[in-house]
Amino acid sequence: MPTVHRATLADSAAAWTLVDEYSRDFGIVVQDDAVSFRGYLAGSGALWLARESDDVMGCVGLRPLPNVGPEAGEVKRLYVRPSHRRKGVADALMDALEAGARENGYTALYLDTKDDMPAAIRFYERRGYQRVSRYNDNPQATIFMRRLL
Repeated sequence: MPTVHRATLADSAAAWTLVDEYSRDFGIVVQDDAVSFRGYLAGSGALWLARESDDVMGCVGLRPLPNVGPEAGEVKRLYVRPSHRRKGVADALMDALEAGARENGYTALYLDTKDDMPAAIRFYERRGYQRVSRYNDNPQATIFMRRLL
């Protein structure tokens, strides 16, 4: 099982590499820039990394969602490298994110995905996320989900 920890600025190179892989692998049009990404590490959001020794296996981010409500957060950039999939890494990352969200007073988590990602949709549904109305203007997103904490 991986070790999951909240990333710090010292993890920025490894974390940025994963987010960049995610963007390339999934053809993300609206990508993070250096300033918004830094917010995950030292600002209003958070990012968790899964590791096994020095091998970074995956990541997931959380950011506040003030346009939805003061206690709402958004799950961003869940990504597990292909060689580490189907080993519980995504669940470990989401467990850490959801625990961190609760500790920070969030009562609801939102996310968006695309209908051409059925494995991701099944994963989120298995974790208790339910479909809701569009809450953002992401041009690639076709499915919007929420989980109450």
